[in-house]
Amino acid sequence: DSSDDIRKVQRREKNRIAAQKSRLRQTQKADTLHLESEDLERQNAALRREIKQLTEEMKHFASMLSSHEPLCSILTSPPPPPEVLYATHSFHQPHISSPRFQH
Repeated sequence: DSSDDIRKVQRREKNRIAAQKSRLRQTQKADTLHLESEDLERQNAALRREIKQLTEEMKHFASMLSSHEPLCSILTSPPPPPEVLYATHSFHQPHISSPRFQH
């Protein structure tokens, strides 16, 4: 009878400690999730600011382009024939005289 009482007390104590550990783990998990949530909110806000800044920059460049288009001689004149484009460019590689590159 007394050994059963001792076992009940030990089991209750063990159960109490397990429940305490479980509550502590739940609290720690909730704290971790809260910190992660705050970090994600900060990242989200930073990304929204970056989107806003990039959108403004895009509008600025679009405005610059639209004001430039009527004045642009490249856009208003017909393209030159290919022979004119390639006649001024040399695609020939100069001879490399370094002994390192000679065979």
